[in-house]
Amino acid sequence: MNKLFADLLSSSSLSGKNPGPRIQQRRGVEIKSSREIQIMRKSSEIVATVLREINEMVEPGMSTGDLDQYAEKRIKDFGALPSFKGYHGFPGSICASINNEVVHGIPNSKRVIKTGDLLKVDTGAFFDGYHGDSCITICVGNVSEEAKKLSQVAQESLMAGLSKVKANNTLLDIAGAIEDHVKKNHFSVVEDYTGHGVGRNLHEEPSVFNFRTNDLPNVTLRTGMTLAVEPILNAGSKACRTLRDRWTVVTQDGSLSAQWEHTILVTNDGCEILTDRG
Repeated sequence: MNKLFADLLSSSSLSGKNPGPRIQQRRGVEIKSSREIQIMRKSSEIVATVLREINEMVEPGMSTGDLDQYAEKRIKDFGALPSFKGYHGFPGSICASINNEVVHGIPNSKRVIKTGDLLKVDTGAFFDGYHGDSCITICVGNVSEEAKKLSQVAQESLMAGLSKVKANNTLLDIAGAIEDHVKKNHFSVVEDYTGHGVGRNLHEEPSVFNFRTNDLPNVTLRTGMTLAVEPILNAGSKACRTLRDRWTVVTQDGSLSAQWEHTILVTNDGCEILTDRG
């Protein structure tokens, strides 16, 4: 969750034209009931299916606008609404961030995907009152060895973090596993943007950070918590900046960036990956 979203969480209504995903009042960390979990399995399954299909269809010459139109149609085909569209004015159903773009890239019919691109596609679905949220990184055609490794390590760091998820562990257990794997591979963890709770709101408490810190609450995990865990890695410096469109975030040094994200359910002895694409 970025700083912008964190500042906006206290807002009571959603700007934009999407009448579905409303922002609820802040409630602290929520434990989901079995009914709520079942709904989130469905919303997350929709996200996983759409991302799997996008991963299979991407090819050079397509635009990020093409992918956005496809995602919106498919999400609606399942009886859901795109979580992102209209969220505080965001214009797309996906975030499509290429190469040195870190997060929140605005899809555009003029932004053509090329061979060698490192494409991040992030999307969410709002179904029956609950959100699912996930992100994948796609290596388009023949990419550089650095791009390939960055994406692989980002995905591995996500799974390393998820291996620490179980009741009575803490957010620092997740963060430490992610940070250690990233540093071992000589990349940097972006610290300005974190994961988050997810459910009735697209962004809920707590902040699920990907690095060791004492500045954010080290929440103890409990069965029934639903979290979006999303490490973001840069090949160079962790420093980022936001472009004039007020959404697209890029690396300050122009280096590549990669991101992987899953919505997960905390269980007694581990986690259930709700957005599992397998």
